Amino acid sequence: MSPHARDRAREKRRNEKRRSMLAAREMESRRNKQVLGVVLVMVVIIGGFVGLTYALNKNDKTATSSQPSAQASPARAAVAGCVAPPAIPNDKRKRALPDKKVAAGKTFVATIMTNCGVIKVELDGRKATQTVASFLALAESGYWADSPCQRLTTLDPLFVLQCGDPTGTGTGSPGYGYGIENPPANFTYPAGTLAMARTQDPKSNGGQFFIVHKQSVINDPAGYSIFGRVISGMDIVEKVAAAGATQPDANQNTAPLQPISILAVNVTEKKA
Repeated sequence: MSPHARDRAREKRRNEKRRSMLAAREMESRRNKQVLGVVLVMVVIIGGFVGLTYALNKNDKTATSSQPSAQASPARAAVAGCVAPPAIPNDKRKRALPDKKVAAGKTFVATIMTNCGVIKVELDGRKATQTVASFLALAESGYWADSPCQRLTTLDPLFVLQCGDPTGTGTGSPGYGYGIENPPANFTYPAGTLAMARTQDPKSNGGQFFIVHKQSVINDPAGYSIFGRVISGMDIVEKVAAAGATQPDANQNTAPLQPISILAVNVTEKKA
C-alpha cells in the first residue's frame, strides 16, 4: 500500500472514531434529557397530588369549623390584659362545710388570680364568720381552680359579676348550704362589695359569690351576705363589665362578653 493510501485509511479511521464518539455523546445527551423529563413529570405529578391533598384538607377543616356546635359561643370582647381562659373543669367538686371558728374575729386578704389579672379582696370574718370560713376552705382546697365567672349583670338596678361555680352553669354547689350573714339594711350594695350569691332559699349560700361593679339595689327582704370588699384590681372588674354581657335580658342570666375565670385563690390572715 502506498503512503498516500495509508494516510487516507488512517484519516478515515479517525473520522469514523470521531463520528462514533459524537454519536455516543448525542445518545447520552438524549438519554439524560429523557430522564430529566421523567423526573420533571414526576415532580409535577407529586406536587399536584400534595397540593390537592392540602386543598382537600383545608376545605375539610374549614367546613368542620363552620358547622354550628351546641357549645358555640358568641363573639368575644377583647379586654386589654386578658388572656384566653382555661377550659371549664369537668370534675365533680364537693366539699364539707367548715367550722366557722376558723374565721371568727379575724380579717383576711384573698388574692384572686384570673386570666385578666389579680383581684385582691379583704374578708371580714367578724361580720360574716361562716361565710368567710367557707371561703377560706374552698380557696385552700382549690375548689375554684379554672372556674369561670358565669354571669354579668349590666341593667339597672343590678350591676354584678358573679363567679364561684366550677361548672360555669350557675347551678354548681360545693354540696352544702348555710344562712345569710351581714345583709345591708337599706338593700344597697356599694361598688366593690363582695357578697354571696344564692337561690330564693336563704340557706342556699355555698360557693358562688358576686362582685358589685356599680352600686346596686337588691330589693330582697332577706338580703345577701356581705363578707368583704375589693381592695385592688377593681379596674379589672370594671373593664370586663364595660365590655358587656353576651345577651342581656330581663333576668340578666348571661355571661360576660370578655371571659374571665378564676385560676387560683390564695388567702392570708390580716394581722392587726
